Amino acid sequence: MLVVHTLLHLELPYVHSLKGRRAVLASIKDRLKRFNMAVADLSGEYPKEALIALLFFAADRDEVERKISKIEEILAKFGGEIEYDIEYQII
Repeated sequence: MLVVHTLLHLELPYVHSLKGRRAVLASIKDRLKRFNMAVADLSGEYPKEALIALLFFAADRDEVERKISKIEEILAKFGGEIEYDIEYQII
């Protein structure tokens, strides 16, 4: 059993307020929770940037790659509204 810690660095160029960022992040977090992941918002006060931490379990490295691909698919559905970078570490 593998434990995977993931950080999503998000750039939100079209968001102009903290309320707008919360709305976008709420949508992303709800979608990620469907894949049995622990999700935490670690964002600061600047509304155009966000940091989301994820923690999930995987049986093997193939499952890790599948879940990372799912995360990328979810973020890609937002089109050009979000620029992102994914870092993950297998513990």
